[in-house]
Amino acid sequence: MEELHHPEARDIRLVDVFAALGHPLRLEVARALASGEERFCGEIVPDVPRSSMTHHWRALRESGVIHQRRDGRRFYLTLRRADLDARFPGLLDLVLTAPAADGDH
Repeated sequence: MEELHHPEARDIRLVDVFAALGHPLRLEVARALASGEERFCGEIVPDVPRSSMTHHWRALRESGVIHQRRDGRRFYLTLRRADLDARFPGLLDLVLTAPAADGDH
């Protein structure tokens, strides 16, 4: 099985984090993971087809926003809060608590 790529904390770039969180659905995922609990990817946005979410999981993972682990055929996600807080203090608190704009889902 292909290993999932996660950037090292020191390699997480602000521009990549902004690009990942700039999409309303990916921002919704990050907000759903804000509690710090690991969650099964299928329960976070159950109304979106799995084939569509594959792209979003990759964008979030490769930007350093989430950690994704495989357990058999299931994938579990956690927000990389400690890494992001260390690299960009206060960013997650600002982004995850900001009121949703019109058009956010």
